[in-house]
Amino acid sequence: MLGSLTWEPALDHLDLVAPVTADVLRRWAAEYPAVAAQVAVTEIDPELADTAALNEAFALPVAASANCVVVGGSRAGDERIAAAVVRAHTRADVNTRIRKLLDVRKASFLPTDRATSESGMEYGGITPIGLPPGWRVLVDSRVVSDGEPALVGSGVRRSKLLLPGALLGRLPGVEVVEELALATPGAPR
Repeated sequence: MLGSLTWEPALDHLDLVAPVTADVLRRWAAEYPAVAAQVAVTEIDPELADTAALNEAFALPVAASANCVVVGGSRAGDERIAAAVVRAHTRADVNTRIRKLLDVRKASFLPTDRATSESGMEYGGITPIGLPPGWRVLVDSRVVSDGEPALVGSGVRRSKLLLPGALLGRLPGVEVVEELALATPGAPR
């Protein structure tokens, strides 16, 4: 399917994903049967969970990788949290686009311990699939429309999920956002 990894249907291997991710995959597949056939999982060495290491080890195209970062800010005492999913060769526009979408003065990355404890996921494995209901899930429109698959975390460091980017855009609760990411100098567009 992608690179030199062995991919299997995720719904047949829910032991490889975080429990919160497994719950959402089950519910999503019940509502949208294409999920069963189109979402795959592969087991990896947890030491290779970071995008650059994984891509190098398994000859994966950087254009397929999508990173999920958790950002927060507050306004008038009201904390607002969002996960932003962007292609690995771009970076989330936290200071402008995400800050405005959250309607906060300042947006910053959520501390790792909070992001992991509140999401029920492991650092390096946070995925848009299974995040807490109060968090917004923002997906850069390029992830949905560029025709590449979306290689994302599984909620744990020992596996990865692969699904069509267009399908990720159909995940319940996802907001597809134009220009959520900035191009990284020298990266493919």
